Formats: sequence, structure tokens, C-alpha cells
Amino acid sequence: MEQTPQLTILGNTVRHAVEHVEVFPAPANVTLVRFTNDELASMCPVTQQPDLSTVVIEYVPGQWCIESKSLKLYLWGFRDRAVFAEAMCAEIAGEVMATAQPHSVKVTLTQRPRGGIEVQAVSELAR
Repeated sequence: MEQTPQLTILGNTVRHAVEHVEVFPAPANVTLVRFTNDELASMCPVTQQPDLSTVVIEYVPGQWCIESKSLKLYLWGFRDRAVFAEAMCAEIAGEVMATAQPHSVKVTLTQRPRGGIEVQAVSELAR
């Protein structure tokens, strides 16, 4: 990670998903950051049917904070991917940990019911 990362998405027109979130220096005295998205789309890896989920991403910042527009575009990348909810949850937590390098991250993903069954997966990582 560079000393001062370059924000390339915020303030620019980006019409495609991105592979990684962007970060900026964390302000002093921020002890928790929480993002919530109730429109996370993906596909079932078996049936190829669309899945809709809510995701809550909570992290304790270290040196960096996640820029929200890049997060939106990162999550957008799942819409055409065949992935189980549990794997998606773990992948998002891994992206936050690898890119923002927080002290800890917790991702809670709740997939909307299909056939009457709601799936909730939690992935927690800490340094």
C-alpha cells in the first residue's frame, strides 16, 4: 500500500465494477465504520437464479478508511457472479482486510429468502 493512496473513482464517472476498494487516510478518533447495502445482487452457482442480499460491513480503522463509491462499485461486481452467500461474505471481509488493513472487520450477509429459507453468514477477521 502506498503512503498516500490515489483516489481514482471518487469525482469521476465510472460505469463498471471494480476489483478492489479504494482507501483514504483514517481521521483521528474514528473507532468504527459501518456500511450497509440492502441491494447486493449475485447469482446462485447451481441454478443461476438471482440472489438478493443485505450486507453490513463493520471495521475498526487502522491507517485507512474505505471510500464508499469504490465500495459500491466493488459490490456491484458480484451481480453477474455465481457465488454462495457464505463465500461472498468471506470474500468481502478478505477484501476489506487486505485493502484497508483495519484492526478488525466483521461482515454480516443476509440473503433474502427463497423457498422460505433465509441465509445469514458472518465473517470476522482481525490483525
